Amino acid sequence: MNFEAKRCGVQFSPPSIVLIYENKSTNKLRKRIIPVRKYSKDSADYRKAAETLKNHPRHRDYLQSVSQSQLERLHIILRDHMQGLSLEQSLASFRLDPEQDLNKLDDDELARKKGKMDELFEKNRKRKDDPDFVYDVEVEFSANNQEKCSWDEESDDGF
Repeated sequence: MNFEAKRCGVQFSPPSIVLIYENKSTNKLRKRIIPVRKYSKDSADYRKAAETLKNHPRHRDYLQSVSQSQLERLHIILRDHMQGLSLEQSLASFRLDPEQDLNKLDDDELARKKGKMDELFEKNRKRKDDPDFVYDVEVEFSANNQEKCSWDEESDDGF
């Protein structure tokens, strides 16, 4: 791999992916603007569009170090802009709010939130080969932080 991506972003007019990369053979930073064609505000399959762009023979070498999920997010931002959403609104749909009721979201926005949760899970996940991995972790929770419910008091069957 002769190219290492340093930054990746979007350009709204014309719709493009902007890539700042380092050429390993010359150690120089370069900028590449990759136009996003055949993608409109009605395009539903951002995954396929990102995969097609990543596997395109002209851009494959440059986008090799860019993750598929990042390209998908950039395509979502482009589509949201084409639909009239501001950049702040589009980026807010990727943020996780622990107080937000996910049952009230539409399918597309819920998929964004789940993708972000999966990404955070993988980042924080402990694997067997990690140096601070502990197999059987037991944690005691204090009883004073638990909320009382009426059905807890009624079922004293020894469980």
